[in-house]
Amino acid sequence: MPHRYHAAMRDLLFDNVFIRELPADPDHAPGPRQVHGALYSAVAPTPVAAPRLIAFSREMAAALGLSEADVAAPAFAQVFAGNRLLPGMQPYATNYGGHQFGHWAGQLGDGRAIALGEAIGSDGVRWELQLKGAGPTPYSRGADGRAVLRSSVREFLCSEAMHHLGVPTTRALCLIGTGEAVVRDLLYDGHPRAEPGAIVCRAAPSFIRFGHFELPAARGDRALLAQLVDHTIAQHFPALTGPAGTRRADWFAEVCARTARLIAQWMRVGFVHGVMNTDNLSILGLTIDYGPYGWIDDYDPDWTPNITDRQHRRYRFGQQPAVAYWNLTRLAQALSGLFESAEPLQAGLDRYVEVYAAAERATIAGKLGLAELRDGDAELMQAFQDWMRVAQVDMTLAFRALAELDPQAPSTQPFEAAHYDAVARERGGARLRDWLARYAARLATDAQSPAQRRQLLDASNPRYVLRNYLAQQAIDRAEAGDTDGIAELLEVMRRPYEDQPGREAYAARRPDWARDRPGCSMLSCSS
Repeated sequence: MPHRYHAAMRDLLFDNVFIRELPADPDHAPGPRQVHGALYSAVAPTPVAAPRLIAFSREMAAALGLSEADVAAPAFAQVFAGNRLLPGMQPYATNYGGHQFGHWAGQLGDGRAIALGEAIGSDGVRWELQLKGAGPTPYSRGADGRAVLRSSVREFLCSEAMHHLGVPTTRALCLIGTGEAVVRDLLYDGHPRAEPGAIVCRAAPSFIRFGHFELPAARGDRALLAQLVDHTIAQHFPALTGPAGTRRADWFAEVCARTARLIAQWMRVGFVHGVMNTDNLSILGLTIDYGPYGWIDDYDPDWTPNITDRQHRRYRFGQQPAVAYWNLTRLAQALSGLFESAEPLQAGLDRYVEVYAAAERATIAGKLGLAELRDGDAELMQAFQDWMRVAQVDMTLAFRALAELDPQAPSTQPFEAAHYDAVARERGGARLRDWLARYAARLATDAQSPAQRRQLLDASNPRYVLRNYLAQQAIDRAEAGDTDGIAELLEVMRRPYEDQPGREAYAARRPDWARDRPGCSMLSCSS
């Protein structure tokens, strides 16, 4: 059992409302089990052999009121590896279910994530701190509860990269090496190997997911479901008031709206989550659980980074808005027992459609650099995407190149660096020239000055995204003992919309060697 220790590190203030207000698992025995009538189980992190700090987010540390001296203290690595507890920490794992790849999976729960408690940040904001890879819980289903360095690097970097892109997300405080090996079968091909272990400390106002509501509903535990709904509203949606029925209906509509805005942001930057199960969607509209994610390189709406989804491609890039609606429908079904009719829930689903449509229109205007969206502009965007697909063009580079165009004499030259295949480039040449003529004609009617247009384009289209091959290069260096690549990549991702002289290599298209390499193309859910 971890013991308290906080020398040479500032104490954090904890106020653990989730475990104070919601029912706990009365069973404290070790080992996996079905947990009924409870939303969490008290469980301690399993200490590791040799914790060491690999990387940290200075922004997240500052949000918690932690100085660089606090982070550098030996106690920091001990605490955020799960070896020792600060006063007020009350570790626990939560209980939830979910639909996985379209099928009900029953109880899932935090199988390798252990919350330390809810810390009050320097500005009064509440942050649930959670260790991912901290050892087994009652929900581990026979697994070891650990995580490997490669997946931990990816989660740490992407949590912070998405924040800097302006995409709602859970955050990451730090990445800790454990000094222990973890055995994983990366490609599920019968060739497991030992890899270095690591732990990420994740942070969010809450890690409550759709699946937290699905499990009690599936078990017919209406009282527990109602308790969780009302707790969630009071804690995380305090502006919603009125009678219970009205409050709950307004809450579901707000969840739908937040989810719509989130997915629109994913589509804007070319992010593919890879495993959009209902247990991986946040009730707060945050990106959660960075597993087999990826960014679109050559534009393909049918691409998914998830090797376990390569046959059906349920969670492919272009399908994400529809999957989110499907998941919200499962949530609505789970909540239906709390409503007298289906009308409020259908109104929430309609709200998703409405908000997503508005967000998509704003995305189109921004990415094309238009002051407003007019009739025909959506078709103009579709034609640009069709060209990218046919010509095998890099999505991030192509949209960023729009800012380099001279509307008076539009040229294909700004797009040269975005092409992946010479034959496909020639195949799409006429299509691009036709599109550029239409685009230039549209810009001639726009109300913005060239400088305003450039500013809008640069603010809507990132120069740098966390491409899979960039993360893999940092992982390769870290596994060889050089962790500086993680900090270097994070520094670039802190300013994704700015041109950063000397860092052009981070904005380059995917190299040929990365096209089919594991970690750079397809990934698995294996930690």
